[in-house]
Amino acid sequence: MLLPAVLLLSLTRVTHGFQPLFTRDGNSTTHREITIRAVLQKTAEVCRDIAAAESRNFSLTIDDSLTPEKVQEACLSSGNASSVLSTVMFHTSLASMAFSNALVDVVYVLSEEHHFDDETIQGGRDIITAGVAAVKQSVKQEDFVAGRWTLGATCHTLQDFYSHSNWVELGKTSPYSNLIQPDQPLDNLAGPDVPTCRNCTENGCDDNLLPDLLQQGLITTGYFNLFSSVKPPGKCSHGGSFDKTSERDPVGGISKDDVGSSHGSLHPKAADLAVNATIELLEDIRLAVGDKEFLQLVGLSQSSVLCFVIDTTGSMSDDIAEAKRVSFDIIDSKKGTPQEPSSYILVPFNDPGFGPLVMTTDAEIFKASINKLSASGGGDIPEMCLSGLQLALTAAPPSSEIFVFTDAPAKDADLKSTITALIESTKSVVTFMLTDVLASRRRRRDRTGVAPRSMSQADAQLYRDLARASGGQAIEVTKSDLPAATAVIEDSSASAVVTVFQAAKNPGSPDTFTFTIDGSLQNMTAYITGTSSLTFNMTSPSGVSQTSSETSGPLASMTTAGNLRRLSLSTGNQTGLWEISVNSNDPYSVKVTGQSSVNFIFNLVEAFEGAHGDFSLKEGRPFVGGNTSLMITVTGSDTVKVTEVTLFDSSGPTQVNGTLESLGGGTFLARFNDVPAGEYVVRLNGEESNSTTRASAGSFQRQASTQMKTSSISVAADLNNTSIEPGSTISIPFTVAAVANGVVNESATGTFKVRSNNDRSFTSSSPSSVSVEAGSGGKANGTITLTVPSSAASGSDVTLTVEAENADASDINYAVVRFSITAKVTDINRPACQVVSVASCPSHSCSLSQWEFVANITDGINGTGIESVKLRQGSGTLNISSVSGAGGENITVASYSASCCFQDVELVAVDGVGNVGTCVGQARAVTTAAPATTANTTSSAPSLSTKHFLWGTLVVSLLLK
Repeated sequence: MLLPAVLLLSLTRVTHGFQPLFTRDGNSTTHREITIRAVLQKTAEVCRDIAAAESRNFSLTIDDSLTPEKVQEACLSSGNASSVLSTVMFHTSLASMAFSNALVDVVYVLSEEHHFDDETIQGGRDIITAGVAAVKQSVKQEDFVAGRWTLGATCHTLQDFYSHSNWVELGKTSPYSNLIQPDQPLDNLAGPDVPTCRNCTENGCDDNLLPDLLQQGLITTGYFNLFSSVKPPGKCSHGGSFDKTSERDPVGGISKDDVGSSHGSLHPKAADLAVNATIELLEDIRLAVGDKEFLQLVGLSQSSVLCFVIDTTGSMSDDIAEAKRVSFDIIDSKKGTPQEPSSYILVPFNDPGFGPLVMTTDAEIFKASINKLSASGGGDIPEMCLSGLQLALTAAPPSSEIFVFTDAPAKDADLKSTITALIESTKSVVTFMLTDVLASRRRRRDRTGVAPRSMSQADAQLYRDLARASGGQAIEVTKSDLPAATAVIEDSSASAVVTVFQAAKNPGSPDTFTFTIDGSLQNMTAYITGTSSLTFNMTSPSGVSQTSSETSGPLASMTTAGNLRRLSLSTGNQTGLWEISVNSNDPYSVKVTGQSSVNFIFNLVEAFEGAHGDFSLKEGRPFVGGNTSLMITVTGSDTVKVTEVTLFDSSGPTQVNGTLESLGGGTFLARFNDVPAGEYVVRLNGEESNSTTRASAGSFQRQASTQMKTSSISVAADLNNTSIEPGSTISIPFTVAAVANGVVNESATGTFKVRSNNDRSFTSSSPSSVSVEAGSGGKANGTITLTVPSSAASGSDVTLTVEAENADASDINYAVVRFSITAKVTDINRPACQVVSVASCPSHSCSLSQWEFVANITDGINGTGIESVKLRQGSGTLNISSVSGAGGENITVASYSASCCFQDVELVAVDGVGNVGTCVGQARAVTTAAPATTANTTSSAPSLSTKHFLWGTLVVSLLLK
C-alpha cells in the first residue's frame, strides 16, 4: 500500500538505528562512522596482504585512527607513486556508501526487516543476503558505482542488528556471523510467544530484559511502531519518544542507537560490534571478487576514469583517429603506475543509435573497442549526442571528467534538462571537442571524400551551456587543429588536478578575476576560451605582467587552438594573489587548475527533525530564498584550516557566505541563509601549513567545478523502495510544488510540465503535466511506472530523472533516483570441499621434497556452479580441472603441490552468485605413524571440518567459512 505523499514526507523526519550521518553529543557513533571505519580497516588489510604476497613492506598500523589519506598513502607507496596524492575518489566513494546507508532511514522508515525491528531476524538476513549478492554481481560487471550504492544500504541493515537486538546484552563479543551466511541456521531465536522484557523502572531500562531470556541465550529485537502501541504480550520495544509500542507494557525499550537510548550505556559496544560485523561482510565480498576488484569497489585509486563519448558518423574519421591517439598515449604512458586510469568508458553515438556502453578496467579492451570505431553514415546532420552522454554520466563515478567528440548538432536536444540534472547530481565535468563549428557554409571534403558538416553557433550554444554547467569547456577547433586542443585531455589525466578558479561570462563584458596560488600547487595551467578578438593581461603577486600577445613570456607559455588559449604558468614559487583581466564583449570562460593534494568534495544535504535530528542527502536544486546546507570534506591534508565557504555567482556578481560547523575528520557543515536566485559554484578558502614548498601557513583557494542553480520548484520522489527485481514493474509517486522563500507556497496554483527519463531505455510511463489545485496545500501528485525487463542483469542499476518545469519554462527542478536491480537469491549454499588425497612429507630436508593436496569442490546439483578457485595462501602451484560426479554434479578438482618447506595452503572457491567456500590444508611432521581416519562428508554440507591424519606426516583441516 502506498501511503499519502504528505505522510511519507513527514515520516522521513524519523530515524531509528544508529544516527545516520552526524551526532553532536560527542560520544555516539553514527552509521557513517561505522561504515567508514570498517571500509578503511578492511582496505588497509587487503593492501597489507597484497604487499606481503609481493614481498613489499607495509608500514601502517591498522586501528581506529585510520584516515583515507593514511590508507591510500600506505597502499600506493610502492613503485612510481606520484609525489602529489589525491584522495578525492576515495573520499567520494566513502561518501557514496555513507549516503546510501543513511537513505535506508528515509526510504525504509516503515520496514521492520530493514532495521531488524519486531523480531524480523530472518527477514533482515534475507535483505543482507540479497544485497551482498547484488554487490558481488555489480563488481563482476565492473559496475563499481552501483556496487558502492548497494553496499552502503546493505551495511545499514547489518549494523542495525547490533543496536536493536539483545546481542550485546547476551555478552557476545564477536559478530553474529550467521547473518551473512544464509546457509547457516538462525538458532536460539525467541519464539513469538516467548516473553522477552519487563517494565523499565524509574531508574531506567538497564535491567528490563528477562533473566530467563538471557540465561537461555535467546535472541530478540525490539518492536517499533510510529502509530500504534500494539505488540505481542511481554515483548520488548525499541524505545524512544517516537515508538508508540514502548508506551504499552512492558514499557521502555532496548535500543542502543546512541548514548541517550534506553540501553545507551551499551552503545559503544554495539557500535564496535557493528564495525566488526561490517568488516566481516567486506571480507566475504573480498574473497568472492578478489583483492584488486575489492579495492576498485571501495574507490581506492589515484586516478579517475578515462571517458570518451564519440560521434561515429561519416565526417568524424579525423576526430576518431585523434581520440584514439590521445587515449593510447595516456594508457601507454601511465599503465602500471598509480596514475593509470581506474577504469575506461566508451560510448559511441550516431543517428538513430547510441551505445553500447563499454565500461572496463582493462585498458586493452578499451583499446580494442576504440579501434573498432569507424566513421560512416550520417545522412541528416543532427546526431544522438545527449543520449550517449547520458549513458556516460550515469556509468562514470561521481566527479569524473567526460570528453565528447562531435561535429554535429544534437538531435536529442530535448534531453538538455535531463543532462543538466545528471551533471549537477554527479558533479561530473563535461568537455566538448567541437570541430568545424566556424566552418563556412560551403562544404569541403576531407581526405576520405566525405563532406564535413558545419555546426551553427546556435547549435554549438547547447554544448557551451552544458559545459558551463559542469565546469568543463566547449573547445571549438578545425579538424586539423584538434590534436593541439586535446592537450586538455592529457592535462586532466594527471593525478590530483584541482580547480583553483573558474568563471564564465555570457554575455561577455570586460572583467578582472583574481585567484590565490598556494605553496602546495604544482604544474599550474590556465585555459581561456573566447573569440579571436579576446585579449587578456595576467599579473603575478610581484607585479610582473604578461599580455595575450606574448606566446612565451615571464609568467606563462601559451598555445592556441581554435577558441582555446592554454597557458602553462611559470609561477616561480610566487604564491599569493594573481590577476587575469579579460577584454571581450563576446562570451568567454576562464579556468585555472593545478596539481595539489588539497581539495574538497561537497554534497547538498537537508535537515530533518525527529528522535535524532540529522541530515540526509538532498536531490535536486536548492530553493530560491531558502536556507541551504552543504556537507564539505577537505581532502589531502590534516593541517588545513577552513576559514570561508561561499556560494559564488560570477554573473552577478553575487556571493553568499556560509557559516561553518566542524564535524571532525576534515568534514564541515556549511549553512547558507536566504540564498537568492542564481547559478552558484562552491568556493573554499583557508590556510594550509603543510605545503611542499613552505612550512609556514599560507592561504589557499579551491573551487568546485559544477554549478548549483537555485529553483522555486520542489520535486520529491516519494520512494518506498530502491531496488527492483528483473521482470518487475514499480510505481514511483512524486510530488511537485511551488516554493516561496524556501518553503512550499500552500496557496499557489498552476500547472507544471513533467518529464521523466531513464538511462537504460526501460519502458516507463508518466504524466506529461500535473496541476496544483486550490485547497491542495500547494502540491500536486503524480506517479511514474518503470518496468525492468527480465533480461536485466542483477547487480546493474537504472537511473531515473524526474523533472518539473513551470508554465513559462523559466524554472525547472528535478529529482534523480538510482535503483539497484537485484534478483532473488536461490543458491545460498557455499561450495563444499572434500579432500581426495594428501601426499606425505619427510620430517627432515624439506627443501628436497614436495607435497601434494587434492580436493574435490562442488556446488551441488542445483547450485550455480563453481566459477573460480583461487590460491589465497601457499607458495606452490594450483591446477584446476573438472569431472562429472556419480550424481551428475560438476566436480572441480583442485590439485596443489608445493615444497615441504611450505606446509600450508588455503583455497577460496566461489560459485556463480558469489557464495564463498574456503579449503584449508596444513601439513606437519610427526614422529610416529598414525592410522588414517576420514570424516564422512557430502557436497551438500554447508560447513565442513575434517582432519586426515595421514601416515606419519600430515594433518589437514578443511574449513568452509
